[in-house]
Amino acid sequence: MRSLIAMYQRIGLVPLIIIGLILGVLIGWLAPGIGIALGLLGTLFVGALKAVAPILVFILVMAAISQHRSGNKVYVKPVLIMYMFGTFLAALTAVGASFLFPTNLVLINATIEQVPPANLEAVLTNLLMNLVANPINAIAEANYIGILAWAIIIGFALRQASDTARTVVSDFSDAISQVVKWIIALAPFGILGLVANTVAETGFASLAGYARILMVLIGCMLFIALVANPLIVLVKTGKNPYPLVFRCLRESGITAFFTRSSAANIPVNMNLARKLGLHEDTYSVTIPLGATINMAGAAITINVLTLAAAHTLGIEVSFASALLLSLVATISACGASGVAGGSLLLIPLAASLFNIPNDIAMQVVAIGFIIGVIQDSAETALNSSTDVLFTAAADPTYSR
Repeated sequence: MRSLIAMYQRIGLVPLIIIGLILGVLIGWLAPGIGIALGLLGTLFVGALKAVAPILVFILVMAAISQHRSGNKVYVKPVLIMYMFGTFLAALTAVGASFLFPTNLVLINATIEQVPPANLEAVLTNLLMNLVANPINAIAEANYIGILAWAIIIGFALRQASDTARTVVSDFSDAISQVVKWIIALAPFGILGLVANTVAETGFASLAGYARILMVLIGCMLFIALVANPLIVLVKTGKNPYPLVFRCLRESGITAFFTRSSAANIPVNMNLARKLGLHEDTYSVTIPLGATINMAGAAITINVLTLAAAHTLGIEVSFASALLLSLVATISACGASGVAGGSLLLIPLAASLFNIPNDIAMQVVAIGFIIGVIQDSAETALNSSTDVLFTAAADPTYSR
Protein backbone atom coordinates (compact mmCIF):
# COMPACT_ATOMS: atom_id res chain seq x y z
CA MET A 1 0.00 0.00 0.00
CA ARG A 2 2.81 2.40 0.85
CA SER A 3 4.51 1.72 -2.47
CA LEU A 4 1.25 2.43 -4.33
CA ILE A 5 0.82 5.71 -2.45
CA ALA A 6 4.43 6.67 -3.18
CA MET A 7 3.96 5.92 -6.90
CA TYR A 8 0.70 7.91 -6.89
CA GLN A 9 2.53 10.91 -5.40
CA ARG A 10 5.46 10.60 -7.84
CA ILE A 11 3.21 10.80 -10.89
CA GLY A 12 1.88 14.18 -9.80
CA LEU A 13 -1.60 15.58 -9.38
CA VAL A 14 -2.09 17.22 -12.79
CA PRO A 15 -1.11 14.14 -14.87
CA LEU A 16 -3.39 12.02 -12.69
CA ILE A 17 -6.27 14.43 -13.22
CA ILE A 18 -5.73 14.24 -17.00
CA ILE A 19 -5.71 10.43 -16.78
CA GLY A 20 -8.92 10.53 -14.73
CA LEU A 21 -10.49 12.87 -17.29
CA ILE A 22 -9.66 10.58 -20.21
CA LEU A 23 -10.83 7.46 -18.37
CA GLY A 24 -14.03 9.26 -17.35
CA VAL A 25 -14.83 10.15 -20.98
CA LEU A 26 -14.18 6.58 -22.16
CA ILE A 27 -16.22 4.96 -19.37
CA GLY A 28 -19.12 7.39 -19.75
CA TRP A 29 -19.15 6.80 -23.52
CA LEU A 30 -18.60 3.04 -23.67
CA ALA A 31 -20.27 1.98 -20.41
CA PRO A 32 -22.90 4.55 -19.39
CA GLY A 33 -24.20 2.39 -16.57
CA ILE A 34 -20.80 2.24 -14.93
CA GLY A 35 -20.32 5.96 -15.63
CA ILE A 36 -23.49 6.87 -13.74
CA ALA A 37 -22.44 4.64 -10.86
CA LEU A 38 -19.00 6.28 -10.76
CA GLY A 39 -20.77 9.62 -10.42
CA LEU A 40 -20.80 8.88 -6.69
CA LEU A 41 -17.03 9.49 -6.63
CA GLY A 42 -17.57 12.94 -8.10
CA THR A 43 -20.41 13.70 -5.71
CA LEU A 44 -18.28 12.70 -2.72
CA PHE A 45 -15.32 14.78 -3.94
CA VAL A 46 -17.40 17.93 -4.53
CA GLY A 47 -19.21 17.36 -1.24
CA ALA A 48 -15.91 17.14 0.65
CA LEU A 49 -14.64 20.34 -0.98
CA LYS A 50 -17.85 22.21 -0.22
CA ALA A 51 -17.84 20.94 3.36
CA VAL A 52 -14.29 21.99 4.16
CA ALA A 53 -14.25 25.28 2.21
CA PRO A 54 -16.30 27.45 4.66
CA ILE A 55 -14.29 26.25 7.65
CA LEU A 56 -11.04 26.71 5.73
CA VAL A 57 -11.90 30.29 4.78
CA PHE A 58 -13.07 31.21 8.27
CA ILE A 59 -10.01 29.80 10.03
CA LEU A 60 -7.41 30.99 7.49
CA VAL A 61 -8.71 34.56 7.37
CA MET A 62 -9.09 34.73 11.14
CA ALA A 63 -5.57 33.34 11.61
CA ALA A 64 -4.07 35.70 8.99
CA ILE A 65 -5.66 38.78 10.60
CA SER A 66 -4.77 37.74 14.15
CA GLN A 67 -1.13 37.02 13.24
CA HIS A 68 -0.69 40.16 11.12
CA ARG A 69 1.63 42.86 12.36
CA SER A 70 1.79 46.45 11.15
CA GLY A 71 5.13 45.84 9.44
CA ASN A 72 3.69 43.11 7.21
CA LYS A 73 2.35 44.12 3.81
CA VAL A 74 -0.76 42.72 2.21
CA TYR A 75 -1.92 43.34 -1.35
CA VAL A 76 -5.71 43.05 -1.19
CA LYS A 77 -6.64 46.45 -2.70
CA PRO A 78 -4.95 45.97 -6.11
CA VAL A 79 -6.51 42.50 -6.39
CA LEU A 80 -9.97 43.94 -5.78
CA ILE A 81 -9.38 46.59 -8.45
CA MET A 82 -8.37 43.88 -10.94
CA TYR A 83 -11.43 41.80 -9.99
CA MET A 84 -13.85 44.63 -10.75
CA PHE A 85 -12.05 45.88 -13.86
CA GLY A 86 -11.78 42.33 -15.24
CA THR A 87 -15.49 41.69 -14.67
CA PHE A 88 -16.48 44.95 -16.39
CA LEU A 89 -14.15 44.19 -19.31
CA ALA A 90 -15.78 40.75 -19.62
CA ALA A 91 -19.22 42.37 -19.69
CA LEU A 92 -18.12 44.73 -22.49
CA THR A 93 -16.61 41.80 -24.40
CA ALA A 94 -19.93 39.95 -24.20
CA VAL A 95 -21.76 43.00 -25.57
CA GLY A 96 -19.33 43.30 -28.49
CA ALA A 97 -19.57 39.60 -29.32
CA SER A 98 -23.38 39.74 -29.16
CA PHE A 99 -23.43 42.61 -31.65
CA LEU A 100 -21.00 40.82 -33.97
CA PHE A 101 -22.74 37.45 -33.74
CA PRO A 102 -26.45 38.07 -33.05
CA THR A 103 -28.24 34.92 -31.97
CA ASN A 104 -31.88 33.87 -32.10
CA LEU A 105 -33.10 31.68 -29.28
CA VAL A 106 -35.74 28.99 -29.58
CA LEU A 107 -37.77 29.95 -26.55
CA ILE A 108 -39.12 27.03 -24.57
CA ASN A 109 -41.49 26.46 -21.72
CA ALA A 110 -39.85 25.07 -18.61
CA THR A 111 -40.27 25.33 -14.88
CA ILE A 112 -37.49 27.03 -12.92
CA GLU A 113 -37.63 26.25 -9.23
CA GLN A 114 -35.27 29.01 -8.06
CA VAL A 115 -36.62 32.53 -7.60
CA PRO A 116 -34.50 35.26 -9.25
CA PRO A 117 -33.89 38.65 -7.59
CA ALA A 118 -36.51 41.24 -8.49
CA ASN A 119 -34.15 44.15 -9.16
CA LEU A 120 -30.66 45.54 -8.53
CA GLU A 121 -31.73 46.82 -5.12
CA ALA A 122 -32.63 43.27 -4.12
CA VAL A 123 -29.16 42.04 -5.13
CA LEU A 124 -27.39 44.77 -3.12
CA THR A 125 -29.69 44.28 -0.13
CA ASN A 126 -28.93 40.56 -0.19
CA LEU A 127 -25.18 41.28 -0.20
CA LEU A 128 -25.49 43.65 2.78
CA MET A 129 -27.67 41.24 4.75
CA ASN A 130 -25.14 38.48 4.13
CA LEU A 131 -22.54 40.66 5.86
CA VAL A 132 -24.43 40.58 9.17
CA ALA A 133 -25.68 36.99 8.98
CA ASN A 134 -25.29 34.77 12.03
CA PRO A 135 -21.69 33.43 11.82
CA ILE A 136 -22.75 29.84 12.52
CA ASN A 137 -25.39 30.03 9.80
CA ALA A 138 -22.89 31.70 7.46
CA ILE A 139 -20.52 28.74 7.79
CA ALA A 140 -23.33 26.17 7.54
CA GLU A 141 -24.82 27.82 4.44
CA ALA A 142 -21.47 28.70 2.81
CA ASN A 143 -22.25 32.44 2.91
CA TYR A 144 -18.73 33.64 2.10
CA ILE A 145 -19.50 37.34 2.51
CA GLY A 146 -20.69 36.66 6.05
CA ILE A 147 -17.80 34.26 6.72
CA LEU A 148 -15.26 36.87 5.62
CA ALA A 149 -16.90 39.63 7.65
CA TRP A 150 -16.94 37.63 10.88
CA ALA A 151 -13.48 36.14 10.32
CA ILE A 152 -12.01 39.63 9.89
CA ILE A 153 -13.80 40.99 12.97
CA ILE A 154 -12.79 38.05 15.18
CA GLY A 155 -9.27 38.15 13.72
CA PHE A 156 -8.86 41.79 14.74
CA ALA A 157 -10.21 40.97 18.20
CA LEU A 158 -7.69 38.13 18.55
CA ARG A 159 -4.81 40.52 17.87
CA GLN A 160 -5.31 41.67 21.45
CA ALA A 161 -5.24 38.10 22.76
CA SER A 162 -2.28 36.28 24.28
CA ASP A 163 0.46 34.69 22.18
CA THR A 164 -0.80 31.28 23.29
CA ALA A 165 -4.29 31.94 21.94
CA ARG A 166 -2.93 33.16 18.60
CA THR A 167 -0.68 30.10 18.39
CA VAL A 168 -3.69 27.81 18.89
CA VAL A 169 -5.51 29.58 16.03
CA SER A 170 -2.43 29.27 13.82
CA ASP A 171 -2.07 25.55 14.62
CA PHE A 172 -5.75 25.00 13.85
CA SER A 173 -5.24 26.78 10.52
CA ASP A 174 -2.36 24.43 9.69
CA ALA A 175 -4.50 21.41 10.58
CA ILE A 176 -7.37 22.50 8.31
CA SER A 177 -4.88 23.16 5.51
CA GLN A 178 -3.56 19.60 5.88
CA VAL A 179 -7.10 18.21 5.61
CA VAL A 180 -7.52 20.18 2.39
CA LYS A 181 -4.29 18.69 0.98
CA TRP A 182 -5.65 15.19 1.66
CA ILE A 183 -8.91 15.98 -0.13
CA ILE A 184 -7.16 17.54 -3.13
CA ALA A 185 -4.92 14.48 -3.42
CA LEU A 186 -8.08 12.51 -4.27
CA ALA A 187 -9.06 14.93 -7.06
CA PRO A 188 -8.26 12.46 -9.92
CA PHE A 189 -10.89 10.03 -8.61
CA GLY A 190 -13.41 12.84 -8.20
CA ILE A 191 -12.78 14.14 -11.71
CA LEU A 192 -13.10 10.62 -13.13
CA GLY A 193 -16.51 10.25 -11.48
CA LEU A 194 -17.74 13.70 -12.53
CA VAL A 195 -16.71 13.26 -16.18
CA ALA A 196 -17.99 9.68 -16.47
CA ASN A 197 -21.37 10.67 -15.05
CA THR A 198 -21.67 13.79 -17.26
CA VAL A 199 -20.83 11.93 -20.48
CA ALA A 200 -23.09 9.01 -19.55
CA GLU A 201 -26.09 11.26 -18.86
CA THR A 202 -25.74 13.85 -21.65
CA GLY A 203 -23.68 12.19 -24.36
CA PHE A 204 -21.87 14.28 -26.96
CA ALA A 205 -24.75 15.32 -29.19
CA SER A 206 -27.24 16.67 -26.64
CA LEU A 207 -26.02 20.24 -26.99
CA ALA A 208 -25.90 20.44 -30.79
CA GLY A 209 -29.06 22.52 -31.00
CA TYR A 210 -27.50 25.26 -28.90
CA ALA A 211 -24.15 25.35 -30.67
CA ARG A 212 -24.27 29.01 -31.77
CA ILE A 213 -25.07 30.54 -28.39
CA LEU A 214 -22.49 28.24 -26.79
CA MET A 215 -19.85 29.33 -29.31
CA VAL A 216 -20.48 32.99 -28.45
CA LEU A 217 -20.34 32.28 -24.71
CA ILE A 218 -17.25 30.09 -24.83
CA GLY A 219 -15.55 32.41 -27.34
CA CYS A 220 -15.98 35.37 -24.97
CA MET A 221 -14.64 33.37 -22.04
CA LEU A 222 -11.61 32.20 -24.03
CA PHE A 223 -10.92 35.78 -25.11
CA ILE A 224 -10.97 36.95 -21.49
CA ALA A 225 -8.85 34.01 -20.29
CA LEU A 226 -6.24 34.14 -23.05
CA VAL A 227 -6.16 37.80 -24.12
CA ALA A 228 -7.78 40.25 -21.70
CA ASN A 229 -6.58 38.73 -18.41
CA PRO A 230 -2.99 38.30 -19.66
CA LEU A 231 -3.00 41.99 -20.71
CA ILE A 232 -4.14 43.01 -17.22
CA VAL A 233 -1.38 40.89 -15.67
CA LEU A 234 1.19 42.26 -18.13
CA VAL A 235 0.29 45.85 -17.21
CA LYS A 236 0.47 45.00 -13.50
CA THR A 237 3.70 42.98 -13.50
CA GLY A 238 5.56 44.02 -16.67
CA LYS A 239 6.38 40.34 -17.25
CA ASN A 240 5.26 37.65 -19.71
CA PRO A 241 1.91 36.62 -18.20
CA TYR A 242 1.32 33.37 -20.04
CA PRO A 243 3.32 30.95 -17.85
CA LEU A 244 1.20 32.06 -14.88
CA VAL A 245 -2.01 32.14 -16.96
CA PHE A 246 -1.55 28.58 -18.21
CA ARG A 247 -0.58 27.27 -14.78
CA CYS A 248 -3.70 28.78 -13.21
CA LEU A 249 -5.90 27.35 -15.97
CA ARG A 250 -4.24 23.95 -15.65
CA GLU A 251 -4.17 23.60 -11.86
CA SER A 252 -7.30 25.57 -10.95
CA GLY A 253 -9.41 25.81 -14.11
CA ILE A 254 -9.58 22.08 -14.84
CA THR A 255 -10.89 21.22 -11.38
CA ALA A 256 -13.31 24.17 -11.39
CA PHE A 257 -14.60 23.09 -14.82
CA PHE A 258 -15.84 19.80 -13.43
CA THR A 259 -16.91 20.86 -9.93
CA ARG A 260 -18.85 23.81 -11.45
CA SER A 261 -18.57 25.65 -8.13
CA SER A 262 -16.26 28.54 -7.29
CA ALA A 263 -16.94 27.85 -3.63
CA ALA A 264 -15.91 24.20 -3.93
CA ASN A 265 -12.74 25.26 -5.76
CA ILE A 266 -11.56 27.55 -2.95
CA PRO A 267 -9.43 24.81 -1.33
CA VAL A 268 -7.83 24.05 -4.71
CA ASN A 269 -6.98 27.74 -5.22
CA MET A 270 -5.62 28.06 -1.68
CA ASN A 271 -3.34 25.11 -2.34
CA LEU A 272 -2.14 26.60 -5.65
CA ALA A 273 -1.49 30.00 -4.04
CA ARG A 274 0.59 28.28 -1.39
CA LYS A 275 2.60 26.42 -4.05
CA LEU A 276 3.19 29.71 -5.86
CA GLY A 277 4.68 31.11 -2.66
CA LEU A 278 2.15 33.93 -2.35
CA HIS A 279 1.65 36.00 0.78
CA GLU A 280 -0.79 34.06 2.99
CA ASP A 281 -2.24 37.23 4.54
CA THR A 282 -3.23 38.26 1.01
CA TYR A 283 -4.50 35.06 -0.62
CA SER A 284 -6.40 33.91 2.46
CA VAL A 285 -8.62 36.96 1.90
CA THR A 286 -8.60 37.46 -1.88
CA ILE A 287 -9.25 33.83 -2.88
CA PRO A 288 -12.52 33.40 -0.93
CA LEU A 289 -13.52 36.98 -1.79
CA GLY A 290 -12.87 36.26 -5.48
CA ALA A 291 -15.22 33.27 -5.30
CA THR A 292 -17.94 35.79 -4.44
CA ILE A 293 -17.20 38.95 -6.43
CA ASN A 294 -14.76 38.01 -9.24
CA MET A 295 -17.39 36.91 -11.75
CA ALA A 296 -16.19 37.66 -15.29
CA GLY A 297 -17.80 34.47 -16.57
CA ALA A 298 -21.09 35.37 -14.90
CA ALA A 299 -21.06 38.83 -16.51
CA ILE A 300 -20.52 37.21 -19.91
CA THR A 301 -23.38 34.75 -19.39
CA ILE A 302 -25.78 37.47 -18.22
CA ASN A 303 -25.03 39.79 -21.15
CA VAL A 304 -24.89 37.22 -23.94
CA LEU A 305 -28.17 35.53 -23.02
CA THR A 306 -29.93 38.82 -22.31
CA LEU A 307 -28.88 40.34 -25.64
CA ALA A 308 -29.80 37.11 -27.43
CA ALA A 309 -33.29 37.42 -25.96
CA ALA A 310 -33.46 41.07 -27.05
CA HIS A 311 -32.37 40.11 -30.59
CA THR A 312 -34.90 37.28 -30.72
CA LEU A 313 -37.68 39.70 -29.78
CA GLY A 314 -36.50 42.34 -32.26
CA ILE A 315 -35.54 44.88 -29.57
CA GLU A 316 -33.05 47.53 -30.67
CA VAL A 317 -30.17 47.93 -28.21
CA SER A 318 -28.41 51.31 -28.22
CA PHE A 319 -24.81 51.93 -27.18
CA ALA A 320 -25.98 53.67 -24.00
CA SER A 321 -28.24 50.73 -23.14
CA ALA A 322 -25.42 48.27 -23.76
CA LEU A 323 -23.09 50.28 -21.50
CA LEU A 324 -25.74 50.37 -18.78
CA LEU A 325 -26.23 46.62 -19.18
CA SER A 326 -22.48 46.10 -18.70
CA LEU A 327 -22.49 48.16 -15.49
CA VAL A 328 -25.54 46.30 -14.17
CA ALA A 329 -24.02 42.94 -15.11
CA THR A 330 -20.75 43.83 -13.34
CA ILE A 331 -22.54 44.76 -10.13
CA SER A 332 -25.09 41.96 -10.34
CA ALA A 333 -22.46 39.32 -11.05
CA CYS A 334 -21.03 40.04 -7.60
CA GLY A 335 -24.33 38.73 -6.26
CA ALA A 336 -24.17 35.52 -8.26
CA SER A 337 -24.09 32.50 -6.02
CA GLY A 338 -20.83 30.56 -5.94
CA VAL A 339 -22.67 27.40 -6.98
CA ALA A 340 -23.65 25.87 -10.30
CA GLY A 341 -26.09 28.02 -12.27
CA GLY A 342 -25.89 31.03 -9.96
CA SER A 343 -25.43 33.59 -12.75
CA LEU A 344 -28.48 32.41 -14.71
CA LEU A 345 -30.89 33.68 -12.07
CA LEU A 346 -29.68 37.22 -12.69
CA ILE A 347 -30.79 37.21 -16.32
CA PRO A 348 -34.36 38.42 -15.53
CA LEU A 349 -32.84 41.41 -13.73
CA ALA A 350 -30.75 42.33 -16.79
CA ALA A 351 -33.64 41.59 -19.15
CA SER A 352 -35.82 44.07 -17.28
CA LEU A 353 -33.61 46.88 -18.66
CA PHE A 354 -35.14 46.19 -22.09
CA ASN A 355 -38.68 45.62 -20.78
CA ILE A 356 -38.48 41.92 -21.62
CA PRO A 357 -41.37 40.17 -19.83
CA ASN A 358 -40.41 38.00 -16.89
CA ASP A 359 -41.96 34.85 -18.40
CA ILE A 360 -39.75 35.28 -21.48
CA ALA A 361 -36.71 35.96 -19.29
CA MET A 362 -37.37 32.78 -17.32
CA GLN A 363 -37.50 30.80 -20.57
CA VAL A 364 -34.04 32.18 -21.33
CA VAL A 365 -32.96 31.02 -17.87
CA ALA A 366 -34.30 27.57 -18.74
CA ILE A 367 -32.18 27.55 -21.90
CA GLY A 368 -29.23 28.50 -19.72
CA PHE A 369 -29.79 25.46 -17.55
CA ILE A 370 -29.95 23.24 -20.62
CA ILE A 371 -26.59 24.43 -21.93
CA GLY A 372 -25.23 24.73 -18.40
CA VAL A 373 -23.36 21.44 -18.60
CA ILE A 374 -20.80 23.34 -20.73
CA GLN A 375 -21.58 27.02 -20.10
CA ASP A 376 -21.48 26.86 -16.31
CA SER A 377 -18.39 24.65 -16.33
CA ALA A 378 -16.46 27.08 -18.55
CA GLU A 379 -17.75 30.06 -16.55
CA THR A 380 -16.57 28.57 -13.26
CA ALA A 381 -13.19 27.62 -14.73
CA LEU A 382 -12.66 31.23 -15.88
CA ASN A 383 -13.85 32.78 -12.62
CA SER A 384 -11.94 30.51 -10.28
CA SER A 385 -8.63 30.41 -12.17
CA THR A 386 -8.69 34.22 -12.40
CA ASP A 387 -8.88 34.44 -8.59
CA VAL A 388 -5.39 32.97 -8.32
CA LEU A 389 -4.12 34.76 -11.42
CA PHE A 390 -4.92 38.26 -10.15
CA THR A 391 -3.81 37.45 -6.59
CA ALA A 392 -0.41 36.32 -7.92
CA ALA A 393 -0.12 39.34 -10.22
CA ALA A 394 -0.62 41.73 -7.30
CA ASP A 395 1.85 39.95 -5.03
CA PRO A 396 5.47 41.09 -5.47
CA THR A 397 6.53 37.81 -3.89
CA TYR A 398 5.55 36.10 -7.14
CA SER A 399 6.06 39.04 -9.50
CA ARG A 400 9.74 39.20 -8.74
